[in-house]
Amino acid sequence: MPTLTIDGRTVKAREGAFLLEAIRQAGIDVPTLCDSPAVEPFGGCRMCVVDVTRKEWDGWCKLVASCLYPVEEGLIVLTRSERVVETRRTVIDLLLARCPDTPLVRKIAADHGVHQTSYVRNPEPADCILCGLCTRACDAVGAKAISSVDRGIGREIAPPFKEPPPDCIGCLACANICPTQCIPFVDGARTRTIWNREFPMLRCPACGRAHITESMAAFFDGRNGIKRAWFEECDTCKRKRHATTVAALSRS
Repeated sequence: MPTLTIDGRTVKAREGAFLLEAIRQAGIDVPTLCDSPAVEPFGGCRMCVVDVTRKEWDGWCKLVASCLYPVEEGLIVLTRSERVVETRRTVIDLLLARCPDTPLVRKIAADHGVHQTSYVRNPEPADCILCGLCTRACDAVGAKAISSVDRGIGREIAPPFKEPPPDCIGCLACANICPTQCIPFVDGARTRTIWNREFPMLRCPACGRAHITESMAAFFDGRNGIKRAWFEECDTCKRKRHATTVAALSRS
């Protein structure tokens, strides 16, 4: 297990881990916007930057994204150096210019002492912080229905040609992982609408509740040996059925 020093604390990290995991293991809070245990690290938001150095570097440090930098024996990590703090404030300043009305962005900005942006405010404020969590979640599911498009201030998350995506299965992985909840969807009694596409819902045969889309059930049918029948029953009814089975077994 590599041993490193984080803000003066000696930490034994897991072999193969990234710095962010070791920092959290040490009980130190480092802000992140694009990190989630559900997907691979991305290094997009740059909020988790830290300074790293070694004794033999004679005081020289380099700024790295802790979510992508592997732990190394003898590494010295500074999570609150003057340069780190100023870099985070600059990132927040830019983010506040893009998303001036987004509650999550305003909270993080206030926590870091940034109460208004020093840059030109976005004339068309958006809640999307371009963290990439939604596209990575979509890719992890296997649908790959959305992606980042365009460049500069026009960059956004969208389906191909900004049309209802044919590969979308309506699973809500993108909407559920979004930190600013900026991906709208509507769940009705029989349909779900997301990315301007309407999906028929599958209704639980036990309780009648619409719980997943028919496209989602068809997409996962047969994967890992799980048949479509498994997806037809909602999770609540599955739990009740299993609980009844376990209770009956305990009485026998």
